[in-house]
Amino acid sequence: MTGIIFDDIGSYPLPDSVSKEWVNNAFSKRTEDETLFSVINTAFQQKIDAGVHVPTYPQYQDMNKQFLSVINNPDCAEEPFKVREDCAKILELQAIEEVASKYREEHGEKLDVRVCVTGPLELYLKEFGGTEYTDILNLLAESVNRFVKNSIKSAKNFNIRTVSIDEPSIGINPQVMFNDPDLVTALTTASGSASKHGADVEIHLHSPLHYQLACDTPTIDVVGVESAANPSYLDLIDRKVLEDTDSFLRVGVARTDIFNLTAMLNEKYDTNVWKEPARLQEIVTDMETPDVVTKRLGKAHSMFGERIKYAGPDCGLGAWPTQEIAAKLLNNVARGITEFEK
Repeated sequence: MTGIIFDDIGSYPLPDSVSKEWVNNAFSKRTEDETLFSVINTAFQQKIDAGVHVPTYPQYQDMNKQFLSVINNPDCAEEPFKVREDCAKILELQAIEEVASKYREEHGEKLDVRVCVTGPLELYLKEFGGTEYTDILNLLAESVNRFVKNSIKSAKNFNIRTVSIDEPSIGINPQVMFNDPDLVTALTTASGSASKHGADVEIHLHSPLHYQLACDTPTIDVVGVESAANPSYLDLIDRKVLEDTDSFLRVGVARTDIFNLTAMLNEKYDTNVWKEPARLQEIVTDMETPDVVTKRLGKAHSMFGERIKYAGPDCGLGAWPTQEIAAKLLNNVARGITEFEK
């Protein structure tokens, strides 16, 4: 794959007929896997059809609970906070084998997939808040690595091309007490198997304030920046640091902050657009258009050139009103990137 790679962050709207409560129940009880897998696959196929190069399975689980419920299960523990490798499974990857198999038959090659795992610091903060136990942070990092390792080993009909470590608290959460070397050690452990396998390893940050942490982590290649909603974030990144550490960027080229976008429409029409779905379409017909995506990518490219490896929406689309409008945004991004590359 040449040129800029289009990936997505993961979360996606549920269909109108499916409630969040039903999904949570289906994941925890595992009695309706056939219906659950169908929901996952339909959304995943929409991402492929929209033109995402390296789609993430739709994330419908809580990012912490998805991993901590397994790590904290006594039947799955090798020792406290260290999950047994045979338990370290991402159910969504099992689900998408069906779509991936169909893709392989139709295209004669395996689909490239992005896996998103919650980072060790994020899991640690959920469990312990501001206290500082470096040994537990490292055990959680090993557990995260085992989820990735197992995923790579188990994949049949797709390639795990990209692994993203989701660490939204870095640069934002004042509870982070660990020093940089400890965080680098934990992140290196968490991403070790992905790096060894040859996958690109991204870190998904909500603030690039401490992006150098990622550049200093030898197993992380790509720093994600939510630069569509926050263009000034790119000013915090030093191209020379990227070059010196052979690091790349994933730039956000489409806004996903749906509540801010709808607030602009509310103001424009003096109404509540959530109650007027037709007005919501303006987000993808007038605001986040392919042309806007192309311009944002051009601006970022003028600053960082070949150091940009990935582009896509800032964050997930789980809070968006419908699957239709989310898919349209993804398609706008695909068209915008294609236009830029011309």
